[in-house]
Amino acid sequence: MKTTLRAVALLTMGMLPAFAMASHWSYEGEGSPEHWGEMSAENQLCKKGMNQSPIDIKETLNAHINPLKASYIDSPLNITNNGHTVQAGFADGAKDVVMIDGVVFQLQQMHFHAPSENTLHGKHYAMEMHMVHKNAEGDVAVVAVMFDTGAANSELSKLWGAMPGKVDETKALSQKIDINKLLPKDLSHYRFSGSLTTPPCTEGVRWLVMKHPLTLSESQLKQFTEVMHHNNNRPVQPLHGRVVVE
Repeated sequence: MKTTLRAVALLTMGMLPAFAMASHWSYEGEGSPEHWGEMSAENQLCKKGMNQSPIDIKETLNAHINPLKASYIDSPLNITNNGHTVQAGFADGAKDVVMIDGVVFQLQQMHFHAPSENTLHGKHYAMEMHMVHKNAEGDVAVVAVMFDTGAANSELSKLWGAMPGKVDETKALSQKIDINKLLPKDLSHYRFSGSLTTPPCTEGVRWLVMKHPLTLSESQLKQFTEVMHHNNNRPVQPLHGRVVVE
């Protein structure tokens, strides 16, 4: 999942090297996930956090959680290549929401990781989509959908048709995307408390990982990975006693 590190307006010369390092996190080399927590004081949770994401889902508690109530009406407006992922953005007033614990969360953006970040009994899926939501208080909830390779996905084809090949490039979407077709028909899911999967690794994020995967074709997966040039998944993190419920 992608978050933007806030740049400090004025930097002393002595702070410049640290800031330059902090602003260049990545998935490989000196900026790879094992170094995120060392890059900036802002990123300390990436190293010291006790509720970090992603996780390996294996032992679960049957808690009879309420089915996910989703109402996705509006299409995303654009798609951006930020160098870490490709991300679809929405208008501020988009009427795309989910109801979690009786609270409305509005969809902010959705982006993709290949291979998947969360795993199931140690298995990576070919790709994982993160639908990032916020409520009125600013709390974050992520609905995650897994993809296996198989039949092509028509809605992904519309997104991929506008996928920018260059970093920091944004393109408008000429076709409307039906977000509901990027969700499995059965919305049963695993749920746990976690974090953002990118710096600063903020905790307190509600995670809802769909149990049933969708498919994308080998060519669709290849198109994404060729644009990224590398895997863009953070390794799974320790549970530290957390319980996954279903």
